[in-house]
Amino acid sequence: MGREDYNKAFKLGKRDYQLKMLRGENPTLQVLDDVLPEKGSYSEVPLGLVQIPIDQIVGTRTAGRSNSFAGNFMPILKDDTEFAGKWSHLSTIHVEEGIRDPIKAYEYMNRFYVEEGNKRVSVMKFFGVVSIPGNVTRIIPKRTEEKENKIYYEFLDFYQEAPINYIWFSQEGSFAKLREAVGKKPGETWTEDDLLEFSSVYTRFSGEYKANGGGKLKITPGDAFLVFITLYGYEAVIEKTTDELKKLIVKSWEEFVLIQEEQEIDLKMKPNQEKKPLLSILLPSSAQKLKTAFIYEKTPGNSAWTYAHELGRLYLEQTFPDELSTVFYENAGQDNIDGLIEDAIGQGCNLIFTTTPAFVQASVKAAIAHPEVRILNCSLNTSHRYIRTYYARMHEAKFLMGAIAAAMAENDRLAYVADYPIYGSIANINAFALGAKMINPRVSVYLEWSSKKEGDLEEKIRAIGPACISGKDMVIPEEGSRFFGIYHVNEGHPRNLAMPLCHWGKFYEQLIRTIMDGKWKYDDKASSTKAINYWWGMSSGVIDVVCSQHLPIGTKRLVELLKASISSELFNPFSGILYSQTGVVTDNPDRCLTPEEIMTIDWLADNVIGSIPKKEELKDQAAPVMKQQGVVRKEG
Repeated sequence: MGREDYNKAFKLGKRDYQLKMLRGENPTLQVLDDVLPEKGSYSEVPLGLVQIPIDQIVGTRTAGRSNSFAGNFMPILKDDTEFAGKWSHLSTIHVEEGIRDPIKAYEYMNRFYVEEGNKRVSVMKFFGVVSIPGNVTRIIPKRTEEKENKIYYEFLDFYQEAPINYIWFSQEGSFAKLREAVGKKPGETWTEDDLLEFSSVYTRFSGEYKANGGGKLKITPGDAFLVFITLYGYEAVIEKTTDELKKLIVKSWEEFVLIQEEQEIDLKMKPNQEKKPLLSILLPSSAQKLKTAFIYEKTPGNSAWTYAHELGRLYLEQTFPDELSTVFYENAGQDNIDGLIEDAIGQGCNLIFTTTPAFVQASVKAAIAHPEVRILNCSLNTSHRYIRTYYARMHEAKFLMGAIAAAMAENDRLAYVADYPIYGSIANINAFALGAKMINPRVSVYLEWSSKKEGDLEEKIRAIGPACISGKDMVIPEEGSRFFGIYHVNEGHPRNLAMPLCHWGKFYEQLIRTIMDGKWKYDDKASSTKAINYWWGMSSGVIDVVCSQHLPIGTKRLVELLKASISSELFNPFSGILYSQTGVVTDNPDRCLTPEEIMTIDWLADNVIGSIPKKEELKDQAAPVMKQQGVVRKEG
């Protein structure tokens, strides 16, 4: 039996050897000495006895032992050699007793190179063994700015908490995301039960993932696993049967395909301008009209954000009285969002808008389970293939608000109250600061966060003593407060100057028309490997600024001029030379930031006094939206 196995392994090795030769690649095993950096630029740490994932054993310590094997660790020496005899003997031992003696290996960048036990590794790879025990010495390179090096150091930090060496990622930050997805805090040590449970669920997932063709994708199984547990929840995935897991992996496949694409998002900056007949003309008379659900995190009475979307829903009903009907759900949260979406689908809704980034994952899960239902989530820079996302370019209005505030400021001090440090909100802050700086180069914008745990916000504003304040975007019905938009405060009373307006009704109308015009399916085909994100602004009529009668005529004329320039796309607020708090962002006077650069801004303009807070500085209510869309503050 041993000789038969050797001959089979020999054929596998010969085939791999020849294929690599044809491709101009090294046909034998990798050699650690060939990939190590120069001496003195790395350190060695003994790990002791470690269970080594067999797939991560890629080569030998020295060149002398590499030429007996093809690159897949299968033998390439003829069967009449002493080497073949020893290999065959080990094969027999493995079948009859099992190979128990540990090998000796070096680990470098989470790949393993054998010093003693090459034939044992070859035999166990031939039989498809998952792991092999080995006494391992870890070789740690010096820190560099290279991506692979950064990922490796993230792995080292993770390994201190959870000695897991069989999962790997292709993107920075993934080990921290994995820890969070599993429900662990930074620095928290995993118990033996934690490690066994994780090993079990990851092994089951990776097996089904590879069986479904995962090896053909550019991502690692770890990348796919992280997406999967983020989407469905780690605890829920643990409870899945193998059959349920297999079906979910197949249904979720487009999510795995998407994350390997370099250009993940097809950003649509304008609605389709082509006019088509209405829905009643396009669809057969027997076709069911659109039934649309809106799911709100809060209520229109206590949330300006929800109130704005509710006005949009009412606008839709007035615009399409015969073509669609709507329902809405209030006070949705992480504990009931799944049920609310299912209820909407059960009521026959074939179009669903989830109106906060915190509901992205629930939206994707529902879209995978119900591919016949169109689901859109109001978020920015979110890449999921099964849903579409939408957002408004509010930074265009904020630029005008900054210009108005600076024109009305008497002491070169402005205050800006932001809610969450998420994608889009940082662009809004900077656009406000740039608009203010255009009018008054000496003006400073003092940034405060309403979502921070510490400090009295009103007291902070009073201490700043700003001439103008940028608060929440619009009035909330139940509060009746006038502290919104841009306002002066005189003896505790606000005097409103202007407010930014997002006309969600017009936004929703034009989204509905993409369905009516037959453009929905066309967009799917045109963006077959990308997520679709609608990001419309003044040019589409969905963003505006409403000025108070208290504004001087000259300031109003300036606002109208700037509004016309932005609407006609003759001017971009993020154009020309730009400075952040730490230096030059762009030194080209003719350059504009791209839409992708604007939406992912993680810096603050040089005339902003303040910083982007860390997640732990924020109130608990910020956690869901920060998990999905929080901007990561770069240290240093």
